[in-house]
Amino acid sequence: MASATSRETIHFVTGKLAEQALREIVDVLAKEKNFDYTIDVLPITVAALMTAPWLLKHLRIPGGTTRIVLPGYLESGLHEIQNVIAVPVQCGPKDVRDLPTLFGKKRYKGEDYGQHSIEILAEINYAPRLSIEDLLTKAKALVADGADRIDLGCEPGNRWLQIADAVKALRDHGITLSVDTFDPWEASTATKAGASLVLSVNKSNRDFAPDWGCEVVVVPDETVDFMPGMIETVEHLEKHRVPYRLDPILEPIGCGFSQSLGRYLTTRTMFPDASMLMGIGNLTELTDSDSAGLNTMLLGFCEEQQIHSVLTTQVIAWAKTSVRECDLARKLVSYAVRHRVPPKHLEERLVMLRDTTTAQFTDAAIEGLAKGIKDNNYRILIDESQIHLISAGVHIRGTDPFVMMESLMKLPESRNVDASHAFYLGFELAKALTALTLGKRYEQDEALQWGMLTRSEKHRRLARKTRQSNGQSE
Repeated sequence: MASATSRETIHFVTGKLAEQALREIVDVLAKEKNFDYTIDVLPITVAALMTAPWLLKHLRIPGGTTRIVLPGYLESGLHEIQNVIAVPVQCGPKDVRDLPTLFGKKRYKGEDYGQHSIEILAEINYAPRLSIEDLLTKAKALVADGADRIDLGCEPGNRWLQIADAVKALRDHGITLSVDTFDPWEASTATKAGASLVLSVNKSNRDFAPDWGCEVVVVPDETVDFMPGMIETVEHLEKHRVPYRLDPILEPIGCGFSQSLGRYLTTRTMFPDASMLMGIGNLTELTDSDSAGLNTMLLGFCEEQQIHSVLTTQVIAWAKTSVRECDLARKLVSYAVRHRVPPKHLEERLVMLRDTTTAQFTDAAIEGLAKGIKDNNYRILIDESQIHLISAGVHIRGTDPFVMMESLMKLPESRNVDASHAFYLGFELAKALTALTLGKRYEQDEALQWGMLTRSEKHRRLARKTRQSNGQSE
């Protein structure tokens, strides 16, 4: 490695297809980071096809090299390579556009990342309508997603006579429970069966709370002049030594959202040491917006105000993964608050609709690639405005996969496209269109990145087929 007073000389290794893009990126990085460099374009079209033995046969290291950066696909063979080469070797990212991340373009994340203080209560709505088997299945899934406690949502005006059986069944599987009801009988029956928290208590049912032997959540009698009623309930509970959490009630946008946030601030001022809870489902379930951003924002508010429990649901279609989102968000906001840093470039799994970066190939890089291709394999790329389908002698641009395939099939070069190949190209073009529409990154044969929802894909690129002319291979 170069000394602190000398310039580092980095040797970058790539295949033919990525050469132009690599040169553009490295030229900028070298000026920003003050290092010298050389680039070795090995005799292979796609860097993903390199193996460690093949690389060692072809690699030529210039004198003065202090570090070698290889394509990310060689990660599995890095130890084998380093055993042969004396110069320090590392693998960059699989996508050349991510190379800047190797040079400090991402925020440092400390070893304490993942610590959190917010408890997630996941409510099963209309629990009395479900069989015990269905309740158990749902509860286990929510716990697997990150829920710390399952909240059984009862139905007002319809007493759940089997609540004890349900609570006992879930408790037998080690699931921590709360019960969401104002009915004193349901609360009493559930807590005797093993529920350890009751949502909720106000003047209508607080007299029964001392008999339950568990913690309760205090809510206002009314939201306009909310504090006097909450104080009375708190004083009653403290007199009878009933532990409690305070929830001033979050309101939906258009129904007093900003004022309800103010209630949490006021409550924290009035009760600086009290446990608090926020029912965040009132916002995520009642707002036409993907829930991840809303959950992250609300948990950030809770973390700053030391509101250490949230109640969420995932009933509406756009909030179906709220528990998983909250599990990631609580770690993100806890780290941000502890270290006093913005919650940026720390948790990519919460970025789902778009991508964490939007780097696309430049026109020059794509044109250079198109001119350099001598074989009949098809490459698909996108820039900021269109999709490119490229092969030897072929460069089709467009935004409609159907039109692009029609254009390809009219060309004599398309003789090598059979049904399976056409399906493959159609699949990849559809992915490219999705990426283009959302401003996401596209790399052929790689899964689009959907954060925590990403589904891995097997490489489907078909083996090269030679074109047929009059029954003879070209």
